[in-house]
Amino acid sequence: MIPAFSSIFDLLKAFPDEQSCINHLEALRWNGNIISPFDETSKVYKCAGNKYKCKNTGKYFNVKTGTIFEDTKIPLQKWFMALYVFSSHKKGISSHQLAKDITVTQKSAWFMLHRLRYAFEHPAFREIMGNPIEIDESYFGGRDVNKHVKVREEQKAGRGMVNKAAVFGMLERGGNIQAQVVTRVDGIGLKPLIYDAVPRGNRIISDGYGAYKDLNKDYKHDIIAHSQNKYFTKPDIHTNSIENFWSHMKRGIYGIYHHASPKHLQRYADEFALRYNTRKATTQARFDFVLSNITRRLTYKDLIA
Repeated sequence: MIPAFSSIFDLLKAFPDEQSCINHLEALRWNGNIISPFDETSKVYKCAGNKYKCKNTGKYFNVKTGTIFEDTKIPLQKWFMALYVFSSHKKGISSHQLAKDITVTQKSAWFMLHRLRYAFEHPAFREIMGNPIEIDESYFGGRDVNKHVKVREEQKAGRGMVNKAAVFGMLERGGNIQAQVVTRVDGIGLKPLIYDAVPRGNRIISDGYGAYKDLNKDYKHDIIAHSQNKYFTKPDIHTNSIENFWSHMKRGIYGIYHHASPKHLQRYADEFALRYNTRKATTQARFDFVLSNITRRLTYKDLIA
């Protein structure tokens, strides 16, 4: 049983060496019942050096096999420190700063952060949502204020401008948010996401965007006329909660990361969604929650492909 931690100092006391990190990972992943990643039905033999052998396949493995830590040359203690600061800092941490904090190269820190974002995509946050649901879409890309006035005039081509990536969000008040990068911001692109996550008959609150037209056929649909500078009709009819999330995510991207390419934007959305969805959890609970979702592998080749 590791001691509770709520600071980096406590973290280092809880995980003073590599073996303590391995023991914690094994407890979270297997809870005393070692399972072969090559054959779940196989008997497993314990070997020296924290290794195990799968009887049916004859292959050796350890707790990092088949996880985001597989084949890493970086000590787990540094991974744990990276996860701690990355998950507890409200706006994240840049790869340059992380590289200085844990003494790795910037390239390694960048790869570590993307592996951790991969673990942030937790299936628990893709569940059916309750009542009421605020829905909205937001756009990420170059800031118009930084563009030449002629370019801004040429790009006034509708909602969200052009040359930006769209993220669609659904937020259950008092609950979780789901944020999904989309290529279409019309009814064809957005309504299937709503129908998949929100049961018919539930209450949905949105602005007056045309993509949400006819949702009242299947939902209790309240509309806020933002185009008329109206942001409240009744005290509980607003989209302030999801707009606050967009504001927080944009401040994080523009202030800490400065740029998020459309290719990687979904992972940044998952990162900020997990922080929001675990806002009521303790630092240690959030830390272990992410570690419980590491059993997927992301290679550098796949990341940059």
